[in-house]
Amino acid sequence: MAEVLSQSEIDALLSAISTGEMDANELKKEESQKKVKVYDFKRALRFSKDQIRSLTRIHENFARLLTTYFSAQLRTFVQITVASVDQLPYDEFIRSVPKMTILNVFEPYPLDGRFLIEVNPNIAYAMLDRLLGGRGIALNKVDNLTEIETRIMTQLFQRTLESFQEAWSTVVELDPQMDELEVNPQFLQMVSPNETVVVISLSTAIGEATGMINICLPHVVLEDILPKLSVHYWMQTKKKSRLPEEVEALENNVRNAPLVINVELGKSEISIQEFLQLDIGDTIELNSLIDDPLIIKVGNVPKFLAQPGKVKNKLAIQVTEVIEEGENNE
Repeated sequence: MAEVLSQSEIDALLSAISTGEMDANELKKEESQKKVKVYDFKRALRFSKDQIRSLTRIHENFARLLTTYFSAQLRTFVQITVASVDQLPYDEFIRSVPKMTILNVFEPYPLDGRFLIEVNPNIAYAMLDRLLGGRGIALNKVDNLTEIETRIMTQLFQRTLESFQEAWSTVVELDPQMDELEVNPQFLQMVSPNETVVVISLSTAIGEATGMINICLPHVVLEDILPKLSVHYWMQTKKKSRLPEEVEALENNVRNAPLVINVELGKSEISIQEFLQLDIGDTIELNSLIDDPLIIKVGNVPKFLAQPGKVKNKLAIQVTEVIEEGENNE
């Protein structure tokens, strides 16, 4: 994209040309020359801008869901927002992670491979302190977690995967499962060092503690669903055509659907006093005549008019007229 100049920069440029400080011919010559851009093969850009924007949108939703989840679990002020979305080699990401941190590794079924959520110790131990009844103070803890602490942290972050699943539901139905919780990134090798990963950094504040939550998504794991992250996929409105066999099966199911049909012989209104005094053998006078047509209701909706009769000594009705929509026959 060409650089857009502000009005003051445009005025300064015109002034420099008019005073002779800059030569317009030299500018045209520079513009006609081919511009060379340095490309670093170690930092191969595997994700398009379209896909980065889609990943940003997905994880902005994830950040909102996490804010709600942690606020309910920790019962304190929580604010989580997307700070940046970058693509870089996996080795570079691992080297940027603190030597002792909280690494949640999970498998995003049905995708092959593993994702990683790295939680800064400043944030992780503030969460742990809140869960254990403290004020949510970030502990200066650098040793390994105890078995109890590991169990508590695993359960806490396992449930964040429900929010991750919901955030991704518009793109793909995932069933993420926690694989392991690690504290030393040197012992973690998810993909090859040169593999491109996209890192979503979430700026997190829990009470007075602040830090980052980093989500690492390897390109090799997302490769199969990358087309779904483009704008073209989101804007598609092409209808899915049904096969003739599917249409026929649907029609047969509709034809065989049961319907409740009622026939009204007539109506009557009586007082509560009269109703309470009813006894066996009493007769209730209806408001319709013998010659009046009967109303056939399908699912409590008037559909036909009919006349009563008998077929083989059984009570029956004969449809005489179809009630058009909008007619009131009650």
